[in-house]
Amino acid sequence: MKRQLLLCIASFFVWFQTNAQCAMCRAVLESEEGQSTAEGVNDGIMYLMVIPYLLVGGIGFMIYWKYFRTKKVTEISS
Repeated sequence: MKRQLLLCIASFFVWFQTNAQCAMCRAVLESEEGQSTAEGVNDGIMYLMVIPYLLVGGIGFMIYWKYFRTKKVTEISS
């Protein structure tokens, strides 16, 4: 358990250091002197990447919750 927690914490801090740009976007944005546009593109990519994970995680949680809720109700009524 401690190993998994440590891995999650380490992954969280590595996530802050990643660059979320494709090669073409990176080449165009590195040629720009101000990095504000590049930061905006990075934030947009990260935002778009998070949405599918939240949806899949939410659906998975609902299935998990419904399965164990149904199991608990059937045990009580038996």
